[in-house]
Amino acid sequence: MSKFFYCKNKTSILYKKPNFRSEHLKEILFGEIFIKLKEYKKFYYGFTQFDKYFGYVKKTNMNNHLIKNNYLVKSGKAYLYKNNNFRSKTNKFLYFNSKVFISNDGKNLSKSNAGWIRNRDLIAIKKIKNRNYLENINIFYKSKYVWGGNTNDGVDCSGLVQELMKNKLIRCPRNSKEQEIFFKKSINRNNIKKGDLLFWKGHVAIVISKKQCVHAYGPSKKVIKMQINKLISILIKKSLKLSSIKRPFG
Repeated sequence: MSKFFYCKNKTSILYKKPNFRSEHLKEILFGEIFIKLKEYKKFYYGFTQFDKYFGYVKKTNMNNHLIKNNYLVKSGKAYLYKNNNFRSKTNKFLYFNSKVFISNDGKNLSKSNAGWIRNRDLIAIKKIKNRNYLENINIFYKSKYVWGGNTNDGVDCSGLVQELMKNKLIRCPRNSKEQEIFFKKSINRNNIKKGDLLFWKGHVAIVISKKQCVHAYGPSKKVIKMQINKLISILIKKSLKLSSIKRPFG
């Protein structure tokens, strides 16, 4: 039996243990590859191909008939249509970064293995060239904070960083501790610029200007913009400090 599966639902939770009440480690998106190592009752144990994150997934959310995906969803939500007609819109959708195989290019809608999708919601994977991972950050502004979330309906701090980078085909670990180790170039606070990452205990924020950052912030229960000086003050009050500032590229 194949050990390679793809997620056939819009999302599938990766659990820490083979239990539906277990901690949610992350969300796997439609079309993402999961590599099975073993089975346990209603679960497969293995890891996601993109970031090698280990955990358990519900068997029925996976499909072992692999397809070579050639497009990526570039909008927050790409609604599906029954056929090549805008009047056939359904209430089903795929999230940002879902991967699909387009078999029939239309003028306004294209046929995928999930259904018909608007062309403006898609980008050909082979055309993704630039590394400006903040290009689509607006999709996540004010998104709800959800531990283990990877979508604009709910995301955590490291999930936000990962999804923005994933859209540019940039490898990135799933949790902030691993991200801090993975990105090697350390930056002095006086030299920060847009795209740098601010790390402190159990958290990461993204610099969007010399004075501002963005992060999925638990106390605010959403993705917010914050003045960096305010962030530093909050950390000081909690007897915390920045552990590092990393520059992913350049």
